[in-house]
Amino acid sequence: MMRKTAPVIAAALLAGLTAAHAQTFQIKSNRGTVLNAQPLGAFDQPWAMTFLPDGRALVTTKPGKMFLVAQNGSRSEVAGLWPVAYGGQGGLGDVITHPRFAANQMIYISFADPSPKGAAAAVVRARLDMTGDRASLSQVQRIWTQSSRGSGGHFGHRMAFSPDGKLFITAGDRQRLSPAQDLSQSLGKIIRLNEDGSVPADNPFQDRGELAKTFWTLGHRNPLGLAFDAAGRLWAHEMGPAHGDEFNLILPGRNYGWPLVSQGRHYSGEAIPPHSTRRDMEPPKAFWVPAISPAGLIIYSGSLLADWRGNAFAGGLSSRALVRIAIDGDSAKEAERFSWGQRVREVEQGPDGAIFVLEDGRNGRLLKLTR
Repeated sequence: MMRKTAPVIAAALLAGLTAAHAQTFQIKSNRGTVLNAQPLGAFDQPWAMTFLPDGRALVTTKPGKMFLVAQNGSRSEVAGLWPVAYGGQGGLGDVITHPRFAANQMIYISFADPSPKGAAAAVVRARLDMTGDRASLSQVQRIWTQSSRGSGGHFGHRMAFSPDGKLFITAGDRQRLSPAQDLSQSLGKIIRLNEDGSVPADNPFQDRGELAKTFWTLGHRNPLGLAFDAAGRLWAHEMGPAHGDEFNLILPGRNYGWPLVSQGRHYSGEAIPPHSTRRDMEPPKAFWVPAISPAGLIIYSGSLLADWRGNAFAGGLSSRALVRIAIDGDSAKEAERFSWGQRVREVEQGPDGAIFVLEDGRNGRLLKLTR
């Protein structure tokens, strides 16, 4: 009998692992609902994704790479990216398409921008040039940079376009707390811009300084999910301190309280007054104690899972789950939790109505979820 050499054995083991990694499996929720999960490959620390009109997707990874991914999971790296401040919570961030992408091929990308003074969240727009299964970026233009640089995480930098074509960007507090209440700093805010980065004249803080003219809301900690519903309302979730993660209906000019109020506590154990103590600050529509560490957000609008239309879906990092949130008017509550033992970094709705998630970490899988 021929003895297998070490390289042959290693190749066989790798093939077995790859096959197991790609095997469809089922996920059962805490209410007994079963989803089929189809793996479509894995990435090194994936962070965000968006779908293109032709059904392909763009996937970003924290180390600074972006991939064009076909429906079957095959991929190619997008050329033309730039160095990012990678480490900790930094790196390449969100990616979304322009509302008229089919006509102009423009996309928007957020990232942690490096400099000798420290990192800052930033956003560029660029043209996505595609030839066959290859893609590259051109006409790259920076349109926004967070006002303060330095160390620390909480970049936020999630993005969404409103139905009227305005660009919304979440800007985390960079773990500095009090600047979230300071209208002279773009930390702990949600930003609203025109598609070219200019400032809309109807933003709510027009008389509070030039920087404040870019703000839509203030008092946020680390907003890592942003999505519009079918009625055009904006929803966001954010990580609380020690628990107290929030799901908020975002209304112009409102103060969401951080760090003056929270449903959680400081990591030291020090108490924080709850939202009920400050009627001038907007309370969350839902919150979590214990924390779920939300990341990624959609408001489902498809027909494949029609009974979930209008529900929100948030990824959960510490909760290692996909969380379904029922929205009823201006009220919201957790309705169901799907868990398979993996941290969930991103959630997107696919062109066919399936739900796609990205697992967190160095071998985070792209999963297509259907019933």
